[in-house]
Amino acid sequence: MENAGDTQDATGVRKPAGHPEAPGSPADGSPVDPFGPECLDVERELAVFLRRARASSGEMARQVHPDLEPAAYGLLVRLEDAGEQRATELAAYFGVGKATISRQLHALEALGLVERRPDPGDRRASLVRLTEEGRARFTRVRDARRLSYARKLAAWDRTEIAELARLLHRLNSLADQEE
Repeated sequence: MENAGDTQDATGVRKPAGHPEAPGSPADGSPVDPFGPECLDVERELAVFLRRARASSGEMARQVHPDLEPAAYGLLVRLEDAGEQRATELAAYFGVGKATISRQLHALEALGLVERRPDPGDRRASLVRLTEEGRARFTRVRDARRLSYARKLAAWDRTEIAELARLLHRLNSLADQEE
């Protein structure tokens, strides 16, 4: 059965789309269709995943503090994982402007979740870190989230979970390469 995109060579032999000798395949030197069905599947699944992640992030932010912005929750995650950092490092990590990070950090400071201290390596700069209260609130919410993930993935083999983590890391690394 022929599919759209299949071709025939000079002898009349059908070359299925994606065959190494078919037009648009890497072997024939022409570009591969960047919007093949696999890419569309990835786009669709990521759109659903991101929509759910945004909703979840908003709920987790409210659990940390009722006035916490959902976008600022990610700052708490980063500070817990990487330790104290300069605001410029946080902005670079998230790929946002200094003004955005500054506004979010001021809100977190006002809520008592983060604090600044002078950077001993450069007194003109400051380092941002979680307060004890911020760490306690964040840890409680993070542990509940991790338990939820563990329940959802309980039927998965550990190698599948590791592969998912590896592939997500690889996808996230692409953002670093584009800069």
